[in-house]
Amino acid sequence: MFANVIVDISNDAVDRVFDYETLPDTVVGMRVKVPFGARSLLGYVIGLNEDTTFDKSKIKPIISNLEDVPKLKSEIVSLVKFMAEKFFLRLSDCIKLAIPSCVRLDTQREQNTYTLSLILDLDTAINIIGKRAKSQLSAVAYLNEQGEADFSAMVEMFGRPSVNALIQKGIILKTASRRLRSPEYENIQIVKNILTPAQEDAVETIKNTNKTFLIQGVTGSGKTEVYMSVIDNALAQGKTAIMLVPEISLTPQMMQRFNSRFPGKVAVLHSGLTEGERFDEWNRIFNGEATVVLGARSAIFAPIENVGAIIIDEEHDSSYISENNPRYVTHEVAQWRARYNKCPLILGSATPSLDSFLKAKEGEYSLISLPERINGLEMPKIEIIDMLNEVLDGNVTPYSRKLLNKLEECVNNKKQAILFINRRGFASFVMCKECGYRAKCDDCEVSLVYHKEDNELKCHFCGKRYRALTNCPNCNSTSIKYGALGTEHVCKDLQELFPNVPIYRYDNDTTRGKNGHKNILAQFSNTSPSILVGTQMIAKGHDYPNVSFVGILDADVSLYNSDYKANERTFQLVTQVAGRAGRKTNDGYVVLQTYAPKHYVYRFASSYNYNGFFEKELNLRKTTQFPPYSMILRILISSQSSEKAVSVTKKLFDKAQELKEKYGNKILFLQAMPSPVKRIKKNFRYQILSRYVPDDKITCDFYKISDIIEKDVSIFVELNPNNLR
Repeated sequence: MFANVIVDISNDAVDRVFDYETLPDTVVGMRVKVPFGARSLLGYVIGLNEDTTFDKSKIKPIISNLEDVPKLKSEIVSLVKFMAEKFFLRLSDCIKLAIPSCVRLDTQREQNTYTLSLILDLDTAINIIGKRAKSQLSAVAYLNEQGEADFSAMVEMFGRPSVNALIQKGIILKTASRRLRSPEYENIQIVKNILTPAQEDAVETIKNTNKTFLIQGVTGSGKTEVYMSVIDNALAQGKTAIMLVPEISLTPQMMQRFNSRFPGKVAVLHSGLTEGERFDEWNRIFNGEATVVLGARSAIFAPIENVGAIIIDEEHDSSYISENNPRYVTHEVAQWRARYNKCPLILGSATPSLDSFLKAKEGEYSLISLPERINGLEMPKIEIIDMLNEVLDGNVTPYSRKLLNKLEECVNNKKQAILFINRRGFASFVMCKECGYRAKCDDCEVSLVYHKEDNELKCHFCGKRYRALTNCPNCNSTSIKYGALGTEHVCKDLQELFPNVPIYRYDNDTTRGKNGHKNILAQFSNTSPSILVGTQMIAKGHDYPNVSFVGILDADVSLYNSDYKANERTFQLVTQVAGRAGRKTNDGYVVLQTYAPKHYVYRFASSYNYNGFFEKELNLRKTTQFPPYSMILRILISSQSSEKAVSVTKKLFDKAQELKEKYGNKILFLQAMPSPVKRIKKNFRYQILSRYVPDDKITCDFYKISDIIEKDVSIFVELNPNNLR
């Protein structure tokens, strides 16, 4: 018998199956140690065959099987093969998505806690000990009174020699039990809500099917209750469920709700876990102890079996598309698992992606609408403020008079407010007014962002830090100009305007710690009045009943990005942020500040008219032949050597032009150019952009011409990339 093995090396040159002779207990999905040249490496068995096409005299045997039960379950092995083919990925990289490194490399072990109990009666124990061992006698008396005690506590009270002596004498018994390093979440009591007729219809439509559903429900329409009812139905049939959320920040609040609804059955997977927590949570899922998996996109690879429902909340969110190697689309992975398990896939959003909504309109997905909030409340009024008029009226601050008036009213009424600005830091750039010098990162072709709290300039691409400028390094002038304001600047201004009101900042800088997300949101939730200032992280799924006002400070930040999805993203952001207000009372109000008040995105967003926006934007895409009416493919070439990057780009572009000749007018656009961000982390970046009519053959051919190995050069292919920086 021969095993098809993938060695644990992320290298294109060895990204293929190697055959080895099996050991008696070798099975598919098992981790094995195999000889590889002069080394022995970790490998994964992804197939077994009676014969081999290679010269049998040269085939080596597996050195050892590394486990009794394979870590890759059969479904995951099949999924890995699908992903490698679908997204043109290395098999070893796909396997790493499925097994966390702490499990794959055995860097963690299960942890035990030990308890002690008295197994002899007290008189017998005292006779064995004798009268001189005072500490042992005290320990026995304590155990006799308590019944049992923690080993560590006993050692601390009576000393390790005394406790170990009692164990050796057979007077007390030391018992080990597994200690789970699970992330801690506050227990909350949630009463199971009675479903509204619309929710009930949604649940009945979904359960016991194997279709893909798109739930379009306004913010506050009770989509989460629908999800939990569908999961209830799956668990009642002895099945399991996977629930994905877009941001790690949503996990604590969602985990509280799910733990209350499904006590002891929920495991969580996301990048914010410690290695020990990830190890224990993954093994709880693997061993069948957890039947509901909750987490960010990586949770779609959870080793859970007999799946009865897969749910992707806020399905429009760009975080479901991996922008780093290995690149994949979570929706497509979820669809594969849903087909494999013959279960429903539920996509939910107040503002579905245009791609998903078009599929629902065309019948590929089943559309379910929840057009009203469950409590019958109206959506908060959105008032659009023309900031140009503010300037003409003499207000040159970033805050309109309407915004400040509404904010003051909110605070005076002991309510909470959220201010949204999609920039972090204090200022977006620093430059000299005299000579025009602009502070840039040495390793990246981008402006440095000023962070006043740390008094540093930071690169938001590579993380490198620099001392803040007091004078220009070019001309020595002290005339320094600061760019557009970010969250840190807004918090400073608000603290001056409202000195007695707690101001909380919620962005990537303030949530880096293990419990950063949870702590900030908990403080904000429990404090009224208070103001939460944040980036797009605050737009996704948070439910705070006392928030009555939302201010959108600079809605135009995302509107004028050089990206065909700019209008769509702006509409989604505005609608999602606005939906944080007035979720429990009718006093919700939103102020949207813009320099383009007549733009159709704001017109549709202010009336929550998703269907109108969909028709308008889709017509624009059709006219200009952008996705979903075409495919955009980018080949990204990067290297620390500019000459090598240019050389490879030219070589690939020559091949791409041959495809243009082959497919003619089907390829609508083809061009090679430097990337908009020309250098990141010392790597020079070039790109080949192509737009073509949807055709799998063209896509496959672009992948084939990009499948070359060049020393010190990285080549990535992206389909319909989220951004083109």
